[in-house]
This record gives sequence, C-alpha cells and structure tokens, in this order.
Amino acid sequence: MSDIHEQTINTIRILSADMVQKAKSGHPGAPMGMAPLAYALYQHTLKANPRDAKWADRDRFVLSSGHASALLYSLLHLYGYGLTMDDLKQFRQWGSLTPGHPEYNHTAGVETTTGPLGQGVANAVGFAIAETMLAAHFNREGFPVVDHRTYAVCGDGCMMEGISSEAASLAGTLKLDKLTLLYDDNEISIEGNTDIAFREDVGARFLAYGWDVIRVKDGNDWTQVCAALEQAKTTDKPTLIICPTVIGYGCDAKAGTPSAHGEPLGEENVLSAARKLGMPETPFTVDPQVYAHCGEAAARGAAAEEAWQAMMQRYRAAYPALADEFDAWMAGLPAQHAFDDEQIWAFEGKMATRATSGEMINRLAKVMPNLVGGSADLAPSNKTNIKNGGDYSAENRAGRNLHFGVREHAMAAICNAMALHGGLQVFCGTFFVFSDYMKHAMRLSAIMKLPLTYVLTHDSIGVGEDGLTHEPIEQLAGLRAIPDLLVFRPADGKETAAGWYAALHCGLPTALVLTRQNLPQYEDSGKDALRGGYILSDSVKATPDVILMASGSEVEQVMAAQTALREKGIDARVVSMPCMELFDRQDAEYRANVLPDGVRARVAMEAGATMPWYKYVGLDGEVLGIDHYGASAPAARLFEEFGFTAEAVVAAAQRVTGK
Repeated sequence: MSDIHEQTINTIRILSADMVQKAKSGHPGAPMGMAPLAYALYQHTLKANPRDAKWADRDRFVLSSGHASALLYSLLHLYGYGLTMDDLKQFRQWGSLTPGHPEYNHTAGVETTTGPLGQGVANAVGFAIAETMLAAHFNREGFPVVDHRTYAVCGDGCMMEGISSEAASLAGTLKLDKLTLLYDDNEISIEGNTDIAFREDVGARFLAYGWDVIRVKDGNDWTQVCAALEQAKTTDKPTLIICPTVIGYGCDAKAGTPSAHGEPLGEENVLSAARKLGMPETPFTVDPQVYAHCGEAAARGAAAEEAWQAMMQRYRAAYPALADEFDAWMAGLPAQHAFDDEQIWAFEGKMATRATSGEMINRLAKVMPNLVGGSADLAPSNKTNIKNGGDYSAENRAGRNLHFGVREHAMAAICNAMALHGGLQVFCGTFFVFSDYMKHAMRLSAIMKLPLTYVLTHDSIGVGEDGLTHEPIEQLAGLRAIPDLLVFRPADGKETAAGWYAALHCGLPTALVLTRQNLPQYEDSGKDALRGGYILSDSVKATPDVILMASGSEVEQVMAAQTALREKGIDARVVSMPCMELFDRQDAEYRANVLPDGVRARVAMEAGATMPWYKYVGLDGEVLGIDHYGASAPAARLFEEFGFTAEAVVAAAQRVTGK
C-alpha cells in the first residue's frame, strides 16, 4: 500500500480487531470505525511526548468510549508509549497492561479510567478547567508555562448519558475554548440502530450549550478530521466535531451492524477485513514503515517538550519563586506545615461540623494557594466558599471558587479530572443525600485513588423539616462499602480538622460527612481521630463494663450516657469512630486496646443504617440506628422520636451488661 496515512489507519483497525479476536471478548467495531479520527489526532494534532507520558504541558486525551480500549492500546503501541506487541496479545488477560477498559496509573498514556459512558466527557471538562486555572496563575508574558488543549472521543452512548449534558452545559457557560470533543456518530447501539431511543439533533443541542459545532462530512476521511481539529483551535468556545463513521469498517459481514459492537468478529471475518484493507494476513503484524511514520509524530512531541523545558529554564531565571511553586504544585505537595500550627485545630463553642469544615477550608486556603473547589449550587449551605478567593468563570480564570450549578454527577467527574491533571488540591460539595447522584464518579475517584475531597453536609435526620427525601439513611453504609474511599464523620471541630488532614495526606478520596446542627467541642478530641477510632473518654476502671461507640453528632449522646451510667454503677468507655476505614487499617494491638476482646458488652449509635456497626459490636452488643426513612419535623423532635437520645443509650447499655 503506497499511502502511508491509510496504511497506518488500517493497521490501527486490524490490530484492534486482532486483540479482540485473540481475547475472545471485547469491542472491535468502534475502534475500526474511529481509526481515522484517532489517527488525525495522534499523528497530526496531539502535543505529547511518548517518552515522557507525564510531561506537565502535554495535551490531554480522554477516550470516553472506554469500551473501545483496543483503539487506544493500538495507538499507544504504534506511537511509542511502551506497550509491546506481547502486551497487545494479552488484551483483557490477568496482569496485563491492556485491561478491558483503560485504567489510569496502570498503562502509560492513559489519562483517566473510563468505561462508564459519559464520565470521560465530564473528565475532559475538568482537564480543561484545570488548564485555565493553572495558566492564569503561572503564565507570564513570553512564558506560556501552561498552554495545552484537551481532546476527548465519545460515542452515541456517551451522548445519551445525562452526565454529558451536565458537563457540556457547564463547559459552554465557561467558554472552555481549548476543549475539543470528537463525536463518533456511528448510529449503532447494542440493541440496534440508535433511532430506537435517540433521534435528537446533537449538534443543535451543543449549539444551545454555547459550543461551536463542526460537522465533518465523512468521518472516514482523516484529512477532513484534521481540518476540523485545526478549525477548533481558532474559536473562543469549546468545540464539538461530529464525525459520521461506520462501526466495524472494513468487515463486510458486520460493518454497520450491532454485532460489530461488543463481540469478536470471528477469525474468517478478521482475515477478510485484513485482505480488503490491504493488511498482512498474519495477526499482529505491523509494517516497519508504519512504525517509522508514527515515530515522526513522537519525535515532534519530544521536540515540543524540549522547547518547553528550555523555556522553563528561562522562566526559572526570570521568576524563580513561581517556578518553585509550579514544581511543588505539580508534585502534589500539600502545605507541609499547615497543621503544625495548633490554631488550625482550635474551635470554640457549639458549631455544626459543616461550619468547622468551612473554617478549615479558609484556614487552609491561606497557606495552600492551589486549594480550589466549589459546590453544586449549595456553597452557602455547604460552607465551601473560599473568602476573597474570587469566582472562577469565563471572565476570571484565576477564581478559586467553582460554581457547578445543580449538576452533582458532572461536578464529581469534573473534579476527578482536575485532580488527575495535577497542580491543584480539589474539593467539591453537596448535601450528603445527593451523593447518590454522583456515586459512580465517586467510585471512579476510589478506583483511581485520587486525592479528592467530598464535602457532604446535612448528614442525617438532623436535616429536620426538609423531610425524608433529604435525610440520608443508607448513604453512610453505601459509601463505606466503596474500597479505598475514606468516609470521615467528625464529632467536633478538631475531628473535622483531622478529617481535612487525612484528606490532604492519605492519597485517597475522602468524604467528609458533616452536620447541619451545632455540636459541642470536646476537650480530649483531636489528632487521635487520624487513627479512625479512639478513646474519647475512658472508663474509670482499666476494663470497662461497656463500650459506647458513635460517630458525628451521636457522640454527644453517648458522652451524656457515660455520665448517666456512672450514676447507675456502670463504668463505660466512649469511643469516637469518625472513620472506620482508617481504624480498620490500624495494627491489631491498637484496635484491641480501643476495643478489647474481653469487653463484649458494646453499644453503637449512629443516625444512619445499622449495618456497618455490627463488625464492632458483635453478637452480644446493640446498634442504635435507623433502618427506615425519616420524617419532616424539627431535628430535636426527630432525634427523640427515633431514639437518638442519651436515655436510649443508657437503656441499651443496661441490656447488654445485664445491670
């Protein structure tokens, strides 16, 4: 084949089909249809250096259609990111670098974990926001330290998902002009033609969002896609490029049909496609000319980084303090000494933990200029506003307060990408009950182990008059079931400070679950909360008669119960358990010291589902919680009606001790 461009495109197609065929599972159709647009991006547009996949000023690429992972692995192999042919042959196998969907921090060149459709669209918006924030802070005349673009590829399924609409609407409002979305419009879903469920004019929708829309006549023509990508660089808006494609292109037996989507083509069909496209009939074969051609793009990327590094040397000479700050931000270093000042742990008087969290945000913001975040239209209630931080907008890229609107799901996925981008310490907030809206993005935070902080307020039936729709019941148990997510429900200000410390230092996503109602400050609370659970108020005797456990607002009830029980001759220990995940990670000796095996009389209280507590109370203990929905009434009345009182704890302690 004389045309190296078409030869490279067809190599991408057949390599992708070969991977799926060998694995006997996967999605060959989308990679075969999207190969021209992927080639246009990687060969002619993307600013990236495969030899340094983490170069700070690289363009970001998101494959929102994560099921088309074979396409991405073909690209990463051909363009020199370190994936070998043997890696491609191990597609979807145990321990391989080519899992079924792309995984961040697993395969070089993968910017974010994708698969759940639409998440990648919101991720792309987050990458674009982060770029503008950092550019506003670091760039100086003649020194474009942060100057890159974000590209994402999505399909019909992504466009159907609500999260894409949320994210695209915000992107248009913010005029994220360095964001380009390539829409693989093949009009095929698993169940058939997209007409069965999806007939809207996607381009008109994006125009309404405030995007520029470019309609490529033939998505199979890489030159048309290249022209559209260049045009996208000239606008002051985000750009949607609509690329009509044929799923399974090249495979006559399955092209344009649902069966090309999620199953191997079959050996004979792969062979037939290879012949039709002028490719070698032996699977996993690449012409050396293709490697050489792709190497040209890789060399341009290496030269681009070399030029950037040279510019950075001049920047360091001109702005040494800014250059040092850039290095620290990109290294992900929080303010190392912020928590050494004892004042950061100090709070006085009764305060809701949402208020103490708000204080913490502003105390930290003074020493962490890269702390940024926002809320889903609830900042005054979530207490997430950084005072004097400015509002981020199309007109003010330097603002530290993000306004996501009522878009919880997109907010979480956007913040995932902001954390992935590097350079920023990110938080986002909403009411705890609405964490359900962003659950899948939170799950991806945990899968990727992102240092993202979720500020989740109005944490229980303490919401009161808003009623059962706004009162979390099952959410604590649900979030605690997510591996690698810290769920931190503090009882006072010092525990809230500990929650923020953990969020900034643990290297995992953290959900701070916070009250609306005011709570007391405890003399002996504080840094021990970093161990997840600790003795807040000990028994008089070395071995207590009963152990009382609680988190958050219910600590107040068990503390009062401890005093009442002493008057009845029952010696109780109070254990505050703000974070079960951290407590469970402590060594056995520490856990046994807090919850000794010999004390089987145990009572736990929490204004949520009882399930998580049984691992601590055992068969002989009791859990006082709520396994039904709440009601609309003042908070104090609800706590009384549903048994969240010191008297209820006393009665339970008497039952488990038999005294």
